[in-house]
Amino acid sequence: MRWRQRLPLRLQFAALALLYVAAAAGLALLLSQWLRPPWAALLAVALLAPLLLYHVQRLFAPMRALFRALAGSVASYRDGDFAFGVNWDGRDELGELVASHNALGDVLREQRLALVQRELLLDTMVQNTPVAMVLVDPSRRVVHGNIAARKLLGDGHRLEGRHFETLLEGTPDAVREAFSRGGDGMFTVGEDDAEEIFHLARRQFRLNGRRHELVLLRQLTAELRRQEVQTWKKVIRVISHELNNSLAPIASLAHSGAELLRRGQLERLPTALATIEERARHLEGFIRDYAHFAKLPAPRLQPVEWRRFIAQLRSQVEFVAEGGNDDRIGRFDPAQLEQALLNLLKNAHESGSPAHEVKLVLRRAGEGWRLEVLDRGSGMNEAVLSNALLPFYSTKRHGTGLGLALAREIAEAHGGRIALLNRDRGGLCVAIHLPD
Repeated sequence: MRWRQRLPLRLQFAALALLYVAAAAGLALLLSQWLRPPWAALLAVALLAPLLLYHVQRLFAPMRALFRALAGSVASYRDGDFAFGVNWDGRDELGELVASHNALGDVLREQRLALVQRELLLDTMVQNTPVAMVLVDPSRRVVHGNIAARKLLGDGHRLEGRHFETLLEGTPDAVREAFSRGGDGMFTVGEDDAEEIFHLARRQFRLNGRRHELVLLRQLTAELRRQEVQTWKKVIRVISHELNNSLAPIASLAHSGAELLRRGQLERLPTALATIEERARHLEGFIRDYAHFAKLPAPRLQPVEWRRFIAQLRSQVEFVAEGGNDDRIGRFDPAQLEQALLNLLKNAHESGSPAHEVKLVLRRAGEGWRLEVLDRGSGMNEAVLSNALLPFYSTKRHGTGLGLALAREIAEAHGGRIALLNRDRGGLCVAIHLPD
């Protein structure tokens, strides 16, 4: 049997055909002594047909066994079992087929092992992440909940199979309110020292053709407190710097003024007093700007005619106005928006831009208004653009870093937003979008 399997399949069929033809010819020759040639040949073929069928079946038996083995291994692959292989000693086409099949099995086995390892790694990461993760199916049943989610929503018990809304019933009011608002958001649980701040994120996706929801709850208390401490340190450094820059010269000039008065050198006294007044007013302005930023009240929205508002603004700072020449009405707090635009327009003049290139452009933008302050100064590099709206960030030597931050605070208090971008051919565009 094995020596036949080592022969190519076509040689086995050729040898069998030659043997059958030779046997049929010999038998026909023997029978021709009693029968006519056509009948002798037909009888020889009929007598040898069972023997031929027997040998053909024996020839195909190993191949049928091979095909059954291949079918069985493919079924095992379909069921996720890649431990089976097929053996064939022949060096024919079937041997090549078996070798390719076994190579495919090796590749699938390696891929399945790598996939299992990745799944184990992913499960370990999901289970041990501090972010609470809950996967909810279309019937609002929990499909998966990691360890953090069990502690937060289930008192440490498993969440799988439980109804998600039932879980929320046992949570604080702040949690239920955050979910009832829909979408992402932040909420606070507890009071005073026991206060905890969380960020809620919800994502929809399809799994196995069905829509699922992934809920992520991240605790931000420690991170926000670290940022709060860093912010306070920066505030203290800025305030200390401004106070020292003003109080040290004032103290020195006050002492010098007293000496000038004692010596009777009154002609130099006005210069010292003028410098004291300048530094005192600078300190007053800094404290006033900081107070406006720290204690910005909620905007008092009211209908305002844009033409009159822009005319009032132009009486305080020079700029070229585009738009706002008709009787269109906006709804905003005029005092707060005036303060924000004054800061932006003064920055535009201080950028080195020619005065006639400082512009205020007003136009409709969807269901709101877009105000653009344009200049032809030096613009901002990427690092400054990404930090310019942060409080106390300033590239100016005597800047407080509150002007743009205050404009951002005012825009967001109105439900709008502010954006900075460099203009083609130089300059900066500061755009404020205000909703109706």
